[in-house]
Amino acid sequence: MSRDEGRGTRDASLLAQSSAHDSPHPSSLVPASSPAVGIVGTGYLGRLHARILTEMPEANVIGFVEPDDAIAADIIAALKLKRFDSVASLAREIDCAVVATPTTTHFDVARELLEGGCDVMVEKPITATVDDARRLIDIANANNRILQVGHVERYNPAITAVAPILKNVLYVEAERLGVFVGRSLDIDVLLDLMIHDLNLVLSFLGQRVVDVRAVGVAVMTEKVDITNVRIEFENGAVANLTASRVSQDRVRKIRFFSREAYISVDTKEQEVKGYRLAGKTVLPIEVTVTKQEPLRAELEAFVECVRTRTRPLVSGEDGLAAVELAIRVAKAIDESLKRFSIAQS
Repeated sequence: MSRDEGRGTRDASLLAQSSAHDSPHPSSLVPASSPAVGIVGTGYLGRLHARILTEMPEANVIGFVEPDDAIAADIIAALKLKRFDSVASLAREIDCAVVATPTTTHFDVARELLEGGCDVMVEKPITATVDDARRLIDIANANNRILQVGHVERYNPAITAVAPILKNVLYVEAERLGVFVGRSLDIDVLLDLMIHDLNLVLSFLGQRVVDVRAVGVAVMTEKVDITNVRIEFENGAVANLTASRVSQDRVRKIRFFSREAYISVDTKEQEVKGYRLAGKTVLPIEVTVTKQEPLRAELEAFVECVRTRTRPLVSGEDGLAAVELAIRVAKAIDESLKRFSIAQS
């Protein structure tokens, strides 16, 4: 299927003369056809993106780019998708793309797509450096393109269910533990796992970070594999976050404490438990969670943003803020390791 059969989006956007970054409201002209979508990178996560996109009637999947012949052959056999030999050749046929390549390549791949006129959803972290993230945002703005970042937990039904009731949060405690799988070894556990919780606390607390203290250890790789971080915000709120990619069990839990309530979220199981004070009585908070595959919800949101020219829930600026905080955490870890070395000498 050609781009012309499934596109409509880019031309409609130009006719509407509406920038997705100017306003959170969609333009008055909504394309009727399904956006033409491509995938760049079909490793473990990219394959999931490809599979879900092919199941979505609102997406017209044109094809993919994958440098590994064996992986590409598997995608062709399983999903019957066309393989393109370069990002440039794919960009000419699509309206938008998902970038699921190694983090160190995010900037170059996303830039080529944006400059080619494509909207982009790039997997988290947006880029490996703050400078590259800023440049990518500028490129998206200059080309009137949507840039969404794949912080998938923001689309987790358990998180979206509690978001409206999280008020005056004073303390956040998060555990994000995973078993060692040998993926994403080009980055440390901060950019691999903790980046999700950094994005969550920044979005829900909405406060400036005033202090960061952290410890971290390299266990299975040459980079930090397990870390604990204490973040203090301008209003006095505190977040205590733990992330590990060398644990025996997979845990995804985050707890929010305020003067009025306690809410515990298990994003792996998509379950919520909450309690509030009524005088001296503790009462349960009823939270309804409609379970859904978070990655599907994220991709559906991206396609809808492309169609309606709406600002994403997780924008390039949100991705930048998470990377900025992750780098501050990394510096705090380095400082703690230096202190430890001095104490041991």
